[in-house]
Amino acid sequence: MASAAQDFQPRTFSIKLWPPSESTRLMLVERMTKNLSSESIFSRKYGLLGKEEAHKNAKRIEEMCFASADEHFKKEPDGDGSSVVQLYAKETSKLMLEVLKKGPGTTAEPEAPVIDTPIEPADTVFDISGGKRAFIEAEEAKELLSPLTEPGNSYSRICLSNRSFGIGAANVAGPILESIKSQLKEVDISDFVAGRPEDEALDVMRIFSKALAGSVLRYLNISDNALGEKGVRAFTELLKSQGNLEELYVMNDGISGEAAKALSELIPSTEKLKVLHFHNNMTGDEGAMFIAEMVKRSPNLESFRCSATRIGSDGGVALAEALGTCTRLKKLDIRDNLFGVEAGVALSETLPKLGDLVELYLSDLNLENEGTIAIVNVLKESAPQLEILEMAGNEITAEAAKPLAECLTAMQSLKKLTLAENELKDAGAAAVAKSLQEGHPDLKELDVSTNLFQRSGARCFAQAVANKPGFVLLNMNANYIPEEGIDEVRKILKAGENSADVLGPLDENEPEGNPDDEDEEEDDDDEAKYGDDNGKDAGLGSKLQDLKVEAEED
Repeated sequence: MASAAQDFQPRTFSIKLWPPSESTRLMLVERMTKNLSSESIFSRKYGLLGKEEAHKNAKRIEEMCFASADEHFKKEPDGDGSSVVQLYAKETSKLMLEVLKKGPGTTAEPEAPVIDTPIEPADTVFDISGGKRAFIEAEEAKELLSPLTEPGNSYSRICLSNRSFGIGAANVAGPILESIKSQLKEVDISDFVAGRPEDEALDVMRIFSKALAGSVLRYLNISDNALGEKGVRAFTELLKSQGNLEELYVMNDGISGEAAKALSELIPSTEKLKVLHFHNNMTGDEGAMFIAEMVKRSPNLESFRCSATRIGSDGGVALAEALGTCTRLKKLDIRDNLFGVEAGVALSETLPKLGDLVELYLSDLNLENEGTIAIVNVLKESAPQLEILEMAGNEITAEAAKPLAECLTAMQSLKKLTLAENELKDAGAAAVAKSLQEGHPDLKELDVSTNLFQRSGARCFAQAVANKPGFVLLNMNANYIPEEGIDEVRKILKAGENSADVLGPLDENEPEGNPDDEDEEEDDDDEAKYGDDNGKDAGLGSKLQDLKVEAEED
C-alpha cells in the first residue's frame, strides 16, 4: 500500500490547514475504520479486524496523532500548517500498520469470516508489496526474490504485487517460481506490470504463467493488470492448469465481453470456488453472460463480487438466474451496475434460494421503487439473518418505505444499513426509522445521507439509534436539516444510552434548503470540491482523502 505521507507535497495555500475541523477529524476516523477493517495483504497475514474494533482503534490513533501534531505545531508553527499535516498523516499511517500487524484483539467482537482460513506461520508468507511502488529489473529482482531460492524454504503464499516487473526481472523470477511451484498454495500477482508497454507486459505475463503452470493453487489474484482479452490469454498455461481454485480475484482488469469469454473458457473447473471477485471491469451485458456461466459452475460460492462492471438489464437477469445455483452464498456484491427494474425483479426471485446470506450490497442498481419493493418483500421472509444491507442510490421514495420498513423490522441481526442517495423525505424517513427503533441490538452504522429529509426525519433517525449501546456512526449529511434540528438531534443522542459522539459530519447539510426545489445545479460544486484551475486546494479534508496504511516496515 502507498504511504499516506506520499500524498503530501509542500505547496503554498491560501487557507490554513491546521488545526483540522471536527468534521474533518471524524471523516479521518471513518476512513481509517474502513481501511483497518477491509481485506488486504495484512488481514490475510494477521487476521481481519471487526468494524467495531477497527473504529475504536481508529479513534484512539486519531486522538493520539492529533495531540502529538498539535503540540508540535504549537512549538514550531509553520504558517499554514502543511508540514504538521505531513507529520499527522505519517504518524497515523505508522500506528495503523502497528494495529494491523497485531491482528484482531481477543476481546473484540468476532465477525464471521466468509471463509474460515487458518492463518499460517509468518515463514510461509513471502511478500514484497510493501514500500514504494516501483519498476524492478533483473538485479533488483535477484535480491528481492533471493529468500525463495534458499534450500528448504517453506513459502507457500507469495505476494509480488505493487512492483512492476520488466522482461529482465521476469526472466529472473520465472526459474525461481518454477522451482517452488509445487509448494505454492496462494499467489498474488496483482498490479505487477504497471506502466510497462503492452507487448512487454504481455511477455512478462507469459513468463509468469509458464513458470507457475501446474501449481495447485487455492488462491490466485491477477487484479490491476489491465488484462483485456490479450492479457487473459497471456495467462493461458497458468489458468488451464488450475482445477482446485477456491479464491479468484480478477478486479480492475479491463475485462470486456471477449475477455470474460476467454476467462470462462480457460479455467477448467470452478466447482471448488468459494470466492469470485470481479470488480471494476468493462464487462457489459455480453461479458455478463460468460460470468453467469462461471457462476453456474460454482455451486460452492460463498462470496461473489461483480460490482462496477457496466452490466445492464439483460446481463443482470442472466446473472440473477445463475446465482440461484449458489445456495451457500454469504456475501453478494453487485453494486454500481445498470440492472434496472427488470433485473431487480429477477434478483428477487433468486434471493429466497440464498438462505445463508449475511452481506448484501445492492447500491446504484437503478432499482427504483418497483425493484426495491420486489426485493425487500422476499428478504423479509428469506434473509432475517442479514448483517449488512446496502441499497443506496436506487431512487427509493416514501412509496417504498412501508415494505422496506417491514423488511428491516424482520432483520434483527443488522449491523450496518446504507440507504444514502435516495428520496425518502420526511415521510419515508419516519417509517424506516420506526422499524429500527425497537430491537436491532447489534446495529452499529446507519447511512441515510442525501435523502431530502428535514428536521422531522432527522429527529426520527436520532431517536432510532440513541439507545443502542454499540452504535458508532449515524450519517445524515447532505440533507436539509435546519440548525435547530441539528441541535435537537444532538440532544436526543446525548440523552440516549449511547453517550458516544456518533453523529457524522454535516458539512454538506443545507439548513436553508428545500427538498422540493428542482433547480439544483450540481455542476457549481465541482470547483469547490476538486479545486480550481490555479490549483487551490479544497482543504485538509482533501489532503487526507486517500489516506492509506504505510506498508513499508522499518
